[in-house]
This record gives sequence, structure tokens and C-alpha cells, in this order.
Amino acid sequence: KGRDAVTIQWDESGAFKQSSEQLFQRYRELAKTEGTVVRNDGDVNTGLASATRTLEAEYDFPFLAHSAMEPMNCVVALTKYGCETWHGAQMQSQVQSVLAELFGLEPEQVRVHTLYAGGSFGRRASKDADYVLENAHIVKAIGGKAPVKLVWLREDDMQAGHYRPMYHHRLTAALDDQGKLVAWQHRLVGQSVFAGSPFAAFIKDGIDSTSVEGGSTLPYRIPNLRVDLHTPSDIPVPIQWWRVVGHSHNAFSTECFFDELAQIAGQDPVAWRLAMLEGHSRHIETLKLVAQKAGWDKPLAAGKQGERRGRGVALHEAFGSVVAQVAEVTVQSDGQFKVDRVVCSVECGIAVNPDVIRAQVEGSIGFALSAAMHEAITLTDGKIDQSNFHNNEPLRIYNMPKVEVHIVPSANPPTGIGEPPVAPLAPALVNALAAATGKRIRRLPISNQLSV
Repeated sequence: KGRDAVTIQWDESGAFKQSSEQLFQRYRELAKTEGTVVRNDGDVNTGLASATRTLEAEYDFPFLAHSAMEPMNCVVALTKYGCETWHGAQMQSQVQSVLAELFGLEPEQVRVHTLYAGGSFGRRASKDADYVLENAHIVKAIGGKAPVKLVWLREDDMQAGHYRPMYHHRLTAALDDQGKLVAWQHRLVGQSVFAGSPFAAFIKDGIDSTSVEGGSTLPYRIPNLRVDLHTPSDIPVPIQWWRVVGHSHNAFSTECFFDELAQIAGQDPVAWRLAMLEGHSRHIETLKLVAQKAGWDKPLAAGKQGERRGRGVALHEAFGSVVAQVAEVTVQSDGQFKVDRVVCSVECGIAVNPDVIRAQVEGSIGFALSAAMHEAITLTDGKIDQSNFHNNEPLRIYNMPKVEVHIVPSANPPTGIGEPPVAPLAPALVNALAAATGKRIRRLPISNQLSV
């Protein structure tokens, strides 16, 4: 109520006023020049020059909000211990450090009580403890005479929060006269999450590994492979880790591009991948299992009159786990579509609790499908266009597909499961839509791209 009662006149003379499209234009120009080299196997230039066929594709990814069902909130109090907080925290040590500095306390005088939260997805791993720090300033302003509970509105977080960075990818690949993949060049442009934060020391040789993860670590056997990165540092849009981090865009660009190359080479998408996975037994087992369970070798049942059906596959490793997914779609004559079924196989080491694994996979697929279909944070004159779920639409329950989860038997140590299944969903879906319609989608969200 106090905030609503304040009349503010903003001085925007020094404000950032660019739009999303202006940023993408800048990114596309940067992608025409070589960035910081992340991986360089063989000789890409020679491989491209000697090829029989080449393919180039560009992929665009928007800013994304975390859109947790429970908005940012916390309680902060000055007590006999020093300072105490109660909130859903993903990065307690950073909260402790920031509040100790604000109140002039030793870190051990700051107690963080971690509560269950209604969704985090990286948002509550705030680099600057933003919403907790805001509340702490209120507590300090009243001299600590009472604990203060702060709850952000949905609009607060969606319009003034932290976002998954927007990215532009440019990929070029070459096939020889036998249809073999001989060269692969992958260029990325996007902000670094680590840059300008307390974690900037994690940037090595100018490379933020979270920007290129999944792109620079491809398991496929390609003799000439180069990955390079541009990280513009003068864009003030606040960014943060988003569920599955860099894999969220790298899995999409690489796995969609692989499908296009398989089509040019006249190869089955599953067989095409298997042929290039020598030495990666976990990937081979995972991909074979999902193909078997999805009935990849059998044709899809025909749809009703006017409907087109398609099936797509994607394979990706993130946080130590290998995940493969097959998506099945039905597309109407007007371009509207439904995801009928997603079959997922996962190699996450020894399955300590299979029910938890299945639950995490199902939730990840819903989360990823929501972002792939509709979600985007866009800028106009430097301001966020979206404010709530009416214009940053989440997945509806009637759009949730049937999900089948299959765990690869393994004696390996347990690896991640809360994030890896997010990565392959969007590329599997888009590859399925391409199989059904022949149209390649190279920017997210999909929205109405099939209808235009």
C-alpha cells in the first residue's frame, strides 16, 4: 500500500532503451565474426572448403522468466543472534555474505532458515540476493524493531527480476560425397551469467562455461569441430541461471541441426546419431532404449482426415546424466498442434529412488514444453512487455502429453535428475513438427510459427 501511494517521476535520460529485436540484430552482426574459441578440433576451414554439401542455420532464443508459482518472498529479522531470514534459498552462502555486509555483522551472525519453496528453477539462486536484500533494507530502515515479511507481486518478478539470457546461435556444417559429417562450426552470442557477479572468477580465458555447456561438449565424433563465443558486456538486462542453464539453448540448436543434417544425408535420425557415438556407451544405451520404447522402427498411426503426424528425437547430456526423448505430435490443417506423447530414457547412474526420478522427468517435460510453446520475455524501449501469466502464458494441463519414463539400468554413481530432462524436450518436439510438416522452426517459442 505504501508503494502504491508513492508518486514517482522517473529520469530515463540514461536508461537502456533497446528492444529485443534490436538486440537480436546486434547479435546477428556479432555472429558474422569469430568470437573467443572454446573448442577447436581438427581444421574446420579446410573441412568446410572441401565439402560436397554445407548447411547453415541460425537459432534465436528469448529472455525467459523463471515463472515460479510462488513469487519471491522472505522474512528478515534482527535478533539476538544478529540477523535471521526465512525463505526458500538456493544460494544460502551468498545471502549470508550480502546481509552480513549490510548490517555490519560477521557471516556466522547471519542465520538462513531454508524453507520449502513453490518453485525456484534458479531464480532463488540470486547472485545479489536481490529480494532478500530489499527486505533487509526495510528492516534496517526501521531499526530492526520488528521482523518484516516481503512478498513480491508476480509483476514485480516478471518485469524487474532476473532472466535466462537471450541467445543467438549460428551453425555451419559440411558433408562429404558419402554423406559423412566432416566439419561443424558453432558460434554463440549472449550475455555471461558469471560476468560482473561475485562468481566472475569462474570465467576462464574469457569463457563462461555455462554459456557453451552442451555445445562445446558434443559427444558425436566429428573430425573438424570449432565452437566460439561472443559475450557482450554492456547490456544491463539482469540475468541469472535458468533451469538446465546453457543446455537449455545448446541442446536445441545442436539437436535440431543434427536432424537437418540427417535429412540431407538421407539418414534415419536415430541411426545417424548412433553411428557417431563411438566410445560413448551411456549415450548409445540411452538412445537405443528410447527408440525401442517409442517404437521408432514402426510407423506412427495415421491421424484423422486433414491431420499430419510426426515423431522427433533428441539426445543430450547435462549435469552428468544422459537423456533421450522421442516426441509425437499431431498437426491440424490450420497449424495448431498437440503433443500426444513423450517417451524419455535417462541414464542418471544408479537409481536410488526410481519414483523421484520419474517425477522429476515428468515435471521437467512440462516445464520445458511450457517454455518451448509460448514463453518469452521481450523488450520494447528497454521495458519488459510481459507482466503476468496472461501474456507470458504457461502450459495448460490439457496440453500436457502422455509421458513415459524409462531408466537405463546402471551401476554408475548417481548424477543429476532435476534439470537434465528439460534440455531435449524442445528439440525433440521441433524435430517431430518438422517430420509432420516439413517446416523447420529455428526460434523459440514455437507460438504460432506453424500457422504463418
